[in-house]
Amino acid sequence: MFYLPEFAAPQRFVEPAAALAMVRAIYDTSMTHLREAMQRFVDGAALPAPVRACYPFVRVQTDTVARRHGADTSALSYGFVAGPGRYETTLTRPDLYADYYLEQFALLLKNHHVALEIGTSSQPIPVHFSFAENDHIEGGLSATRRELMRDMFDLPDLTTMDDGIANGTHQTRRGEAEPLSLFTAPRVDYSLHRLRHYTGTAPEHFQNFILFTNYQFYVDEFVRLGQAAMNDPASEYTAFVEPGNKVHRRSGMAASTGDGSGAAPARLPQMPAYHLVRGDRSGISMINIGVGPANAKTITDHIAVLRPHAWIMLGHCAGLRNSQQLGDYVLAHGYVREDHVLDEELPLWVPIPALAEIQLALEAAVSQVTQLRGAELKRVMRTGTVASTDNRNWELLPDNGPQRRFSQSRAVALDMESATIAANGFRFRVPYGTLLCVSDKPLHGEIKLPGMANHFYRERVDQHLRIGMLALELLRQQGVDQLHSRKLRSFSEVAFQ
Repeated sequence: MFYLPEFAAPQRFVEPAAALAMVRAIYDTSMTHLREAMQRFVDGAALPAPVRACYPFVRVQTDTVARRHGADTSALSYGFVAGPGRYETTLTRPDLYADYYLEQFALLLKNHHVALEIGTSSQPIPVHFSFAENDHIEGGLSATRRELMRDMFDLPDLTTMDDGIANGTHQTRRGEAEPLSLFTAPRVDYSLHRLRHYTGTAPEHFQNFILFTNYQFYVDEFVRLGQAAMNDPASEYTAFVEPGNKVHRRSGMAASTGDGSGAAPARLPQMPAYHLVRGDRSGISMINIGVGPANAKTITDHIAVLRPHAWIMLGHCAGLRNSQQLGDYVLAHGYVREDHVLDEELPLWVPIPALAEIQLALEAAVSQVTQLRGAELKRVMRTGTVASTDNRNWELLPDNGPQRRFSQSRAVALDMESATIAANGFRFRVPYGTLLCVSDKPLHGEIKLPGMANHFYRERVDQHLRIGMLALELLRQQGVDQLHSRKLRSFSEVAFQ
């Protein structure tokens, strides 16, 4: 027997807002139950039984492959189920995902002539995921009391958080519902907590357009541009957020609840994030992921649960062609994956295609910022294959094996992160792109030296960053419906974006 909150039997809804209200009610009841029980446990009180609360779920059932009469899904990449059957998923954080859930619910109702069922699932909420942003109440427990916590509360269970659905390896057991989304609620909660840890900012601040970089120089420039935007009363951005949830509001705007609770951390987190915020979350978040494919995979594994509209890698690369100059740009249209961190989840025989919408936006942004067209543009930007390696010192290998492979692949540039970010975008159905800047040419004797590198950074970082930001703004202006390509969807795809 468990000490449980009130159970909510499944109810049917044909209006998205009403369905979301039910999700909120179930989730809030569960959170209140867990937090109150945890507080009593910390205070030393006896609990009547092991404590449990479960996530809300949404379910849709249909008996036909046909769409609702008049519903045109020919251009959609999500918003409908693959065929007859029962589909469901658990839900979490309706405060954070309200707009996202409303869109998914509305599309399902529009495209299928069936009601949505909302109720309490059988999936327990780990007690750690019930703590509010600044709660650390478990820290006061003795070692004995902390060990007893395992008997009284559900703890995170990694077997419920795997990426089988996203990887295409999930096997639905007999009698089990098909999945509605790529991620279960525990998997989402796990990543939301990881994002706080790695980036130093709360998930609430992340925007739907993401820039990744591997150099602090880009972040420094992004901070400068963010602060300038906050001093401009006409800026389209309403806030700029730094690690530690330090919020700067645009000039003339009143502070919001919670703005004063943030503070710069004593030391930066592993992958600090900065956010140029718009009211509809269509602003830009920038993360310094550091060096290497492991970091690139880690952060994209977690940001994927936020279901962003696009992410783009802006970084430096080794130019592999004699015709390239330091400071030239490389627009990736293919990837050689020697990063190895995704070999199990995404086999190497899976191609990672370029996405036309992202490519066109990046090329247009380069042209607008540099004021170059046609042949002049081609002199400073090369489109080609980018190779990513997990061996930073590949040049020192004695047999020239990597150099031979890169030549055979027709690669024009080499880095350590871009293929990983693109591959995880493909894996998690997040539109992706890469624009790199040549900072050295090791095959041609132009290696990175401190003085030359510092001059290069000063010359190029500002322009490169403005290109990346402009590309995301162009994508937003064109409308996100064009972004979510069917090229990223599999045969039997989940309905949620």
